[in-house]
Amino acid sequence: MIVVDGIYYALALGAAAAVVSWLAGPWFGAVFWILAAFCLYFFRDPERTIPVGPVAVSPADGKVVAVVAETPTAQRVSIFLNIFDVHVNRAPIGGTIRNVEYRKGQFLVASKEKASGENEQNVVTVQGEGTCVVFKQIAGLIARRIVFDKRPGDKVAAGERVGLIKFGSRVDVIFGPEWEVLVRPGMRVAAGSSPIARRIEREETHGA
Repeated sequence: MIVVDGIYYALALGAAAAVVSWLAGPWFGAVFWILAAFCLYFFRDPERTIPVGPVAVSPADGKVVAVVAETPTAQRVSIFLNIFDVHVNRAPIGGTIRNVEYRKGQFLVASKEKASGENEQNVVTVQGEGTCVVFKQIAGLIARRIVFDKRPGDKVAAGERVGLIKFGSRVDVIFGPEWEVLVRPGMRVAAGSSPIARRIEREETHGA
């Protein structure tokens, strides 16, 4: 599958390639053909197998660049997406979209720690089965466009497509104490199919 935006970009670049090739020659038009092909590659949207069980899946493809304490009771997993990663975002858990907050900000390199707090971002809260998970779509140095297709009150399934961030970017996921983080920095994850946290059973929480 290809995201519709990618098809539009590719068609526009293909048209430009045809015109430039006709006016200036095929070598000059080749650059536009290459860009058109890259847009189709960049906006690819492969199907994913969603794992079952009490797990949260990665909302993005990319490399885990940080697993840190966000607060005394919450951990943050940060995932960096380079321009060659799939940029379609997916819901980390099933439930209801409780809040969507857009925050203006800078466009620092998304792999840097400061990007989590200072870059342009969309903060989404998903509530489901007695837990809340927050994830942030964070723009990077190149990205200037965050897309989110859901609204507060919408129901989502774990691994369901919810939007995308165009070009290099970052996604942060914040888990409460009821979650055990399963990933570590340096690991690569795939949106919708890689478990990044496991819900701690109540029996374990109470030491039973």
